[in-house]
Amino acid sequence: MEILMLALKRLSTAEEFLDFFAIEYQPAVVHVNRLHILQRFHQYLRQTPLAADSSEDEALNVCRKLLDRAYRDFVGSSAIKEKVFKVFRDAEGVKTVSVENIRAALPQRQKVA
Repeated sequence: MEILMLALKRLSTAEEFLDFFAIEYQPAVVHVNRLHILQRFHQYLRQTPLAADSSEDEALNVCRKLLDRAYRDFVGSSAIKEKVFKVFRDAEGVKTVSVENIRAALPQRQKVA
């Protein structure tokens, strides 16, 4: 698995990862969602730990499947729907703060005589 890890460290763009794993992709989908695809791939990797004694082929196949899955998440969807990044998750609802909470957070005013 060491060789695979060294190879992956040299990759930086979503296109490089997809090409490395020989995954067919639509450039338009990747162009719009490249960071989201890589982040989702990272999330899938964290959820699917590889055994330390995994062979290079086993590790390569697992990574290929996870990256393909991450890419496919965005083929029929969008970054807004998938909510990979916190900014999209936070945008789901309107956040409100009460006037009382704002007042409580302000330092107390001292009356000047």
